[in-house]
Amino acid sequence: MIFEILNIFWIPFAGFISFLIIISAINKSIGVRRAYVNLLLRIFEYGRVSIETASKEHKQNNLKTDDKHSDEFVDNADSKESTNGTTLITRDAVLLPQPQEPAPEKPASSKKEEIVFDFEKCLDYLKSGVESIIEDDVTSRFEAEELKSWNMLTRTNRHHEFISWKITLIWMVGFFIRYVFLMPLRVLVCFVGVLFAVLTNSIVALIPNRFLRLLLADLSFKITFRLIASSLSSLIKFHNKQYRPTRSGFCVANHTSPLDVAILSTDRTFSLIGQRHGGFLGVLQRALARASPHIWFERGEAKDRHLVAERLKQHVSDPNNPPILIFPEGTCINNTSVMQFKKGSFEVGGVIYPVAIKYDPRFGDAFWNSAKYSMMQYLYMMMTSWAIVCDVWYLPPMYRQDGESAIDFANRVKGVIAKQGGLIDLVWDGQLKRMKPKKEWKEIQQVEFANRLKAE
Repeated sequence: MIFEILNIFWIPFAGFISFLIIISAINKSIGVRRAYVNLLLRIFEYGRVSIETASKEHKQNNLKTDDKHSDEFVDNADSKESTNGTTLITRDAVLLPQPQEPAPEKPASSKKEEIVFDFEKCLDYLKSGVESIIEDDVTSRFEAEELKSWNMLTRTNRHHEFISWKITLIWMVGFFIRYVFLMPLRVLVCFVGVLFAVLTNSIVALIPNRFLRLLLADLSFKITFRLIASSLSSLIKFHNKQYRPTRSGFCVANHTSPLDVAILSTDRTFSLIGQRHGGFLGVLQRALARASPHIWFERGEAKDRHLVAERLKQHVSDPNNPPILIFPEGTCINNTSVMQFKKGSFEVGGVIYPVAIKYDPRFGDAFWNSAKYSMMQYLYMMMTSWAIVCDVWYLPPMYRQDGESAIDFANRVKGVIAKQGGLIDLVWDGQLKRMKPKKEWKEIQQVEFANRLKAE
């Protein structure tokens, strides 16, 4: 009896898994995820209209029950709306390093420059200091991106689900679907993806012919990450495919989530670089490294710049190796900005393939706050989100110009990525969330302030 039941369930299960692998191998979609996302957009729009209608009715009821204070209520409401719609912090950015303009030539008989102190010259710095205390440019980049309307998830929950019985019913049905139906199915598909990587790469690694081994490793790599992306109901739109990385070099992208690797790897095989991990990521790292060239460092080795640079040079010197996928920010940012790019990968030489990634936060917050959530907690939140929807732009390859420093080249690439992705281009180092500002930044500000005090 038990074997008969197992046989009944085994056939559709095996058929489902085989179907997923075949679809991933040929990189085709039957349109289910797109229809699912379009349905979600309609539900979100219905929820937004219902919430706004309920809010207006609530205000009207308050006006009717309190006629004596109606004028005062309207004035207060208007003042609140005007305050909420106005940006109080203007961000003059006086604390950022300013480009030095060439000073006008002075006659040879001019006297030594004098410093004239005026208290008014300190006011800009005091203003910026107060602004940074209220809300600085760095820490706000490590918080979840705020949404304009509720997406039926708890991250932006303001108890909207209790506004009306219709919204409550939709929220309850959505909760049931996400936790009872979608999450177990997603965990199963993700497990199949990792298991597929372990089995196929172990077999591919035994093939003696290098050309055939790399060909099969390429296919295994793509299928693995397409399965992982499918487990999150990912809907990815790639733009400018004519600029897709084609040969050895560096693919450079902004960093929001560990999912960035899976998103990009659904369309192109990359060599990955990073620190060795344990647990779930460690299993995947070891599986991928069996059949294709990836660069994994121990914690101590990753701090050795010379060793890292040598490994990178060796990799890009072989034209048969896939491009290396690198996230120069070194940490995850909340999908609103691009922060300082580390110059390491821009010093090695070779072609740089810029890529901009922009997630749609309405369906789930892809940002990983590693200081707040562990990897397993983050994966749990992703498995219980509606979907992962994003746009990926391939940009024209870039090369380091003659006389251009690695820092200037990194900033030029960062600016192109930020502009294409509609992200804010910031000069600050993302590692400020873990460490204090560098001494050099303080010295730059001291020099800048001294220049302002010099008499003309």
